[in-house]
Amino acid sequence: MAKSDYYGTLGVRRDASPEEIKKAYRRLARELHPDVNPDPETQERFKEITQAYEVLSDSGKRQMYDMGADPFSPGGGAGGFGAGFPFSDIMDAFFGAAGAGGGRGPRSRARRGRNATIRVELDLNETAFGTTRELVVDTAVVCEVCSGAGAAPGTHPDTCDMCHGRGEVSQVTRSFLGQVMTSRPCPQCGGFGSIIRHPCQECSGDGRVRTRRTIKVRIPAGVEDGTHIQLAGEGEVGPGGGPPGDLFLEIVERPHEIFERRGDDLHCTVQIPMTAAALGTTLTMETLDGAEELDIRPGTQSGQTIPLYGRGVQRLNETGRGDLMIHVNVETPTRLDAAQEELLRELSRLRGEERPPGRFAPGQQSFFSRLRDAFNGR
Repeated sequence: MAKSDYYGTLGVRRDASPEEIKKAYRRLARELHPDVNPDPETQERFKEITQAYEVLSDSGKRQMYDMGADPFSPGGGAGGFGAGFPFSDIMDAFFGAAGAGGGRGPRSRARRGRNATIRVELDLNETAFGTTRELVVDTAVVCEVCSGAGAAPGTHPDTCDMCHGRGEVSQVTRSFLGQVMTSRPCPQCGGFGSIIRHPCQECSGDGRVRTRRTIKVRIPAGVEDGTHIQLAGEGEVGPGGGPPGDLFLEIVERPHEIFERRGDDLHCTVQIPMTAAALGTTLTMETLDGAEELDIRPGTQSGQTIPLYGRGVQRLNETGRGDLMIHVNVETPTRLDAAQEELLRELSRLRGEERPPGRFAPGQQSFFSRLRDAFNGR
């Protein structure tokens, strides 16, 4: 009887490691198992890969096979198909550890609580420099009556009489391989292994109750609209008195009447008359740090930006602050009395800008056209 090519049967190299052989067998077993594919040829193929795996997974049999002997051939020294059969590996390939007899055991009633999110509205000054807030949180806490156990005081959970405390029940079925044992959570106790026959009246057996509590939180400087702050362990307590989840603060920044925030920078607009823009002036400007003097230089144009460095928002988790960007809008008068109009005409003549209507020099504009463009921000 010719020796079988066990390496070729599993599709591995002759120097394949035990882990590679095991992975190859599991992959083929999932494809060729009779429960998946009942075709007779497939069943025969399944027997071949199982036989090959039994030889190559055993160091002694593999050594014998590599030396030219076939443990499954007559006189080869093997006890035939099934001797030392790696049944646990087959069950592990299909059902996991539970299918191979390695039970998971009862699961705990205590589970981690859910995360919670609350919105916190802040003014620009609070987001720029940080603040401290006391927040009222409606959440679940450990039941003080049963201390999270869920059972009424003076009682305790009873061992489930269906699974006998294991939290799972097993079922045996027969196949061509023999008896196959599978496990599933106990339907009577839900996999806990015990039953609370006398639940706590305060929490109805859940181990937690809802209440309101006040927590003090520190809002760091530099947060902005949409920022989420995580407070570990400040969320809801889990069922059965399990560990709490996390609390997330969602920052909502209220609009400011003067400043518009863009990242760490602030922007605002100031209106100045055309005479102030032409001659220059000093304005008192409100900033987050208080009132400051703003120097308007002579000849300032409409649309020009004047920066105040370091007067913006504190950078989050960094040193330094953004800038305050002041956008200048020059106002052009729309109504002039006779005296004012005469003064402007005189200024136009002195600057050589007055021309008869429709007879401007190429590339020039009248003084009033320039004022109009300045007023429109062009």
